[in-house]
Amino acid sequence: MDLAKLTNLLPRRMREQVDAYFEAVEVLAEIRDPRVLRSLGPAGLRGLILKRGKQGVPSKMPATHSAHFDWTYPADNPEMRELYRRAKQGQWDGERDLDWGMDVDPLNPERALVPDSFVDFAALADKGVKLDYAEQRRFIHSITAWMLSQFLHGEQGALFAAAQVTEAVQFFDGKLYGATQVMDEGRHVEVFSRYLDDKLGKLYQVNDNLYVIIDALMADGRWDMKFLGMQIMVEGLALGAFGTLYRQTQEPLLKSLLKAVIQDEARHVHYGVLALREHIKVELSERERREREDWAFEVALLMRNRFMAYEVYEEWFEGSMTRAQWRSIITTLPGMQDFRRVMFTRLVPNLREIGLLTPRILPHYDRVGLLQYMDGASADQLTAESMIAELDRAA
Repeated sequence: MDLAKLTNLLPRRMREQVDAYFEAVEVLAEIRDPRVLRSLGPAGLRGLILKRGKQGVPSKMPATHSAHFDWTYPADNPEMRELYRRAKQGQWDGERDLDWGMDVDPLNPERALVPDSFVDFAALADKGVKLDYAEQRRFIHSITAWMLSQFLHGEQGALFAAAQVTEAVQFFDGKLYGATQVMDEGRHVEVFSRYLDDKLGKLYQVNDNLYVIIDALMADGRWDMKFLGMQIMVEGLALGAFGTLYRQTQEPLLKSLLKAVIQDEARHVHYGVLALREHIKVELSERERREREDWAFEVALLMRNRFMAYEVYEEWFEGSMTRAQWRSIITTLPGMQDFRRVMFTRLVPNLREIGLLTPRILPHYDRVGLLQYMDGASADQLTAESMIAELDRAA
């Protein structure tokens, strides 16, 4: 008897739990490099199996790294110094500069959080998910609140990682810039939290895959791994996700909020490219570089799976469809497909630029459909202004 037939003999609730465990094991079983497994395995156990992000209590993650002091205060990286100057000029106040008095009705189709085409309700009906008009409006409210909740959780991770990176980074000019990013991330946590609380009235728990990445980064003592994980992977994918939602939303306050955040995030990813470009290509041994190359690929898969939105499934459809049926639906929603496309358009070129897309790893990216994004512009070739202009033209 094959595994699928055996699983089907279980009660529905147990069958769904088994599906979740099998999915987690499948993700971890993809990891071939034992060093990558040592990095992601414990975090995977805590996040995917034990569900530490969903236990209703604060997570205590062991953080270990060396703080790098330089008592000579050198001007050691002109590009980072310029980024620091731009960051000082680009500071904004979420309380003062956003119009929080604006009325936001998450169910109003005239100022839709995302357009109906994001979901394609006709295609859902063909798959047996038939929602009336009021349910459609509430579903759009839910899926948008879920996305913004994950943005918020990611920004909290970025806040803590940015503080660690500022201590650990080897460039003194990078420390000065890093201090501005800590402020940026605190502001992002503030505005996303306020929007979810005051305007949408809804907050979803942290997605398990996102929890795994944050947990792994907090515990890793290597400064360049913190840069790779947060500045390149999480921030790079977030930049693409923010851009997609900015282009699609018709809600004015959310659009203004996202525009301000995108301008910060563009600097953050640029910072990661500057810090890692020479380090990975010149300073690391081939063995160390290969480990980081494998690690980046595994995290890319985790981030891709982050957008399965099981938290929405559990609220709306648990008991009426299986997790496997939901996966089929969520992966084919037009808006989610667009999210994945734009996110990896921002991520993959940065991996190429810092030297983590060698011929050895390219077949793996090709196998999972991510190689198509390789030829795009990296963060050091883009500005926030050009990205916003491009998004406005596409809107």
